Amino acid sequence: MSKYKVCVYAICKNEEKFVERWVNSMKEADDIYVLDTGSTDDTVQELKELGVNVSIEKIIPWRFDVARNKSLELVPNDIDICVCTDLDEVFMKGWRKKLESIWDKDTTRLAYNYNWLLDENDNPKVNFYIEKIHSRKGYKWTHPVHEVLTYVGSNQEIKKYTNEITVNHYPDTTKSRGSYLPLLELSVKEKPEDDRNVHYLGREYMYYGKWNEAIDTLIKHLKLPTAAWKDERCASMRFIARCYQRLNRFDEARMWLDKAMLEAPHLRDPFVERALLEYRENNFKEVKKYCLKALEIKEHPKTYINEVFSWDHTVYDLLSIAYFYENNIEESLKYVDIAINMNTDKENEKRLLENKKIIEKRLS
Repeated sequence: MSKYKVCVYAICKNEEKFVERWVNSMKEADDIYVLDTGSTDDTVQELKELGVNVSIEKIIPWRFDVARNKSLELVPNDIDICVCTDLDEVFMKGWRKKLESIWDKDTTRLAYNYNWLLDENDNPKVNFYIEKIHSRKGYKWTHPVHEVLTYVGSNQEIKKYTNEITVNHYPDTTKSRGSYLPLLELSVKEKPEDDRNVHYLGREYMYYGKWNEAIDTLIKHLKLPTAAWKDERCASMRFIARCYQRLNRFDEARMWLDKAMLEAPHLRDPFVERALLEYRENNFKEVKKYCLKALEIKEHPKTYINEVFSWDHTVYDLLSIAYFYENNIEESLKYVDIAINMNTDKENEKRLLENKKIIEKRLS
């Protein structure tokens, strides 16, 4: 007999290709509730055929927090544990039993393992904790986009962490994210002191190639008194450096990467970004210097903000090239072999193997 009543809730729109896989993953819960926000495909029909409780409502103007809150309202008040997911996410089997073994009557929220990006063999490339399992009462969603589950209860929030529950993310890369920028601008307009959203807005401007707007916004983030998380501050500095590189202002890019290294010397990311900058400028001595500094950092923090290229084959690839141009061919061969063994990208494989042939030819 179950200790708790557990309910999954979600929002969706035009997700028919994910429905069966998602429901099979979520059906360990007692009930599943979905708010459909305007599907024009067979999403609603397929969900209903699989026994999901579906409501339909268009959210105008669109906001993710409003949609999430309306989906949460569908969950009955006697539910003990709410599990918010998206239809492109999949729980590893057995999650319900593990959840009940971890949760107790005082718990209000659970942080668990989230594989946001996986390679073609389902090995995690970006992994961090996500916190969307929570008690029925005391929570609401806030912010128009990059919405946050916010505690509004009268008692103290009691949060637990676990690595025993894992969700894999399989995003639909064909879906437009075009609404994110105006929603982020709205979010910052509503709460200009919210450091997290200011950081996200600056990053979004960078994604859109709005280099000067990104620089100004990210500097605003760094000046906010609440912007205290060093990993995120480091990321803002790295993004400013990227923008200056695109503006061909390389000295300023280096200055901001130096700041990022000082801000978060425990992270590989600023060192690898500096190595990449120097590689583009053919400064191979500097490439080697910063790659070796990056490799001194052994711990990979479990946060969303780390870059994939800091922990994949990239550092070894750069070192191989740097040593080659220093005419240290033995070291060049050693590092290209490591890069080949670590590489999971088929597009890179041909180039790395070709590099190895060139290195071996020089060696002989």
